[in-house]
Amino acid sequence: MFIKILLTIIFLAVTVAVGIYSRKQARSVDGFVLGGRNVGPWLTAFAYGTSYFSAVVFVGYAGQFGWKYGLSSTWIGVGNALIGSLLAWIVLGRRTKLMTQHIESRTMPDFFGTRFASQGLRVAASIIAFVFLIPYTAGVYKGISTLFEMGFGIPYEYCVIGMAVLTAVYVILGGYKATAMNDFVQGIIMLFGIVTVIAAVLSSQGGLSAAVGKMAVLPADDGGAGCFADLWGPDPWNLLGVVVLTSLGTWGLPQMVGKFYSITDESAIRRGTIISTVFALVVAGGCYFLGGFGRLFGTPPTLPNGRLDFDAIVPSMLGTLPDILIALVVLLVLSASMSTLASLVLTSSSTMTLDLIYRDKKSLPGEVEEGSIDDTVSERVERRKVVVMRVLIVFFIVISLMLALNPPTFIAQLMGISWGALAGAFLAPFMLGLYWRGVTTAGVWACFVWGVGLTLVNMLLGNPMNPINCGAVAMVGGFPVVWIVSLLTPKLPQKRIDHIFACYQH
Repeated sequence: MFIKILLTIIFLAVTVAVGIYSRKQARSVDGFVLGGRNVGPWLTAFAYGTSYFSAVVFVGYAGQFGWKYGLSSTWIGVGNALIGSLLAWIVLGRRTKLMTQHIESRTMPDFFGTRFASQGLRVAASIIAFVFLIPYTAGVYKGISTLFEMGFGIPYEYCVIGMAVLTAVYVILGGYKATAMNDFVQGIIMLFGIVTVIAAVLSSQGGLSAAVGKMAVLPADDGGAGCFADLWGPDPWNLLGVVVLTSLGTWGLPQMVGKFYSITDESAIRRGTIISTVFALVVAGGCYFLGGFGRLFGTPPTLPNGRLDFDAIVPSMLGTLPDILIALVVLLVLSASMSTLASLVLTSSSTMTLDLIYRDKKSLPGEVEEGSIDDTVSERVERRKVVVMRVLIVFFIVISLMLALNPPTFIAQLMGISWGALAGAFLAPFMLGLYWRGVTTAGVWACFVWGVGLTLVNMLLGNPMNPINCGAVAMVGGFPVVWIVSLLTPKLPQKRIDHIFACYQH
């Protein structure tokens, strides 16, 4: 216990110290939200990876899908690395950096408002982002607190509150630069931790070959055997839905895409692509590979409604490890979760501040101005915006905390609802908006209604479609929605479109 407490205190002290160190760079809006758009490839790649993978993956997803699909759940981690990291950086990285810098966009709702000449889109996107990031944040709180309760014996409620306070402190102090620097430290802990934990868990089962052999003889729900050690597992189609949701979903999440806004230059994007992909392959692949052996550690406890408590699977796997390894696991999940929490609360507060409370009107060719403001915002107004963002960070954390203290469902379902609505609404119009000149304002509105509407209707009807699969359908279905509606509705002024896409002509 002494070792666990000591390591945790050191980790938390470093986290707060980075926030204090970075506070001078967080006085302006660009400094607080984007780190001055001058963050290098290593910090950006690790910030992307650590924001991607949290306790939601390590505790919720790895446990639930490892139980359902056995070793084939490793494909989810591979998909996360190849689609969620490698392809995301290749397809979105350069174009996002160039266009958002060209049109002076600081957030994803700001991108929609400026790119498609609609303040209404900007407001709607900011509300969608704020509302649907809350269940994701609650899922992260639940995951990390479950592990903390296992490792330290501290009641769940105290763990949740402690994590909320600590995250608020260093994000409020240092903004994006503090989160990026902490993400780098936390990412190193995650890489080392997941490899060590996998080795320890497999060793407890007699090694890799013995563990796979035990999985191969386990009976499936239909009475057969061997499917949990198969390449594609017992249910490949539902497994594909999880791969799509967790891999393609990152392309439309504000807290993920925002990392491309702040990276230094195009050469940094190329290096960041490699770093991010390797990181995802080790961390995500390792988490799901580990979770695939969950059935070797007994049946998880049941909830009051009689269903299995999937969120207890990974903690039960780790409960028999030596104390020093449990300390490492706690730090691993703490690192993963705090980086994600920091990214979520910073995204939410900046979106509400810049896109709802202070909506700067930008003048671009072909756009009718709704008013006029000076190009240079006064330092006093800049400071006021940063103060408002800091206040909203506290507000967002409190709301998420209230949900986390009484979570309505499993971690995986919380994340499915959040990712389905956000990526269902944002992915298609954002990606197509970077590449296709023909996207219309009506096409974006239609996708917003599609993504949020499908998620809410499915939830209100009692989830007749699994939230995971519903989220995957919302994401993929957004592309034909935007394409068809854009072909049938009025185009934006050509002069304006030419100006926006001029950023790629070099």
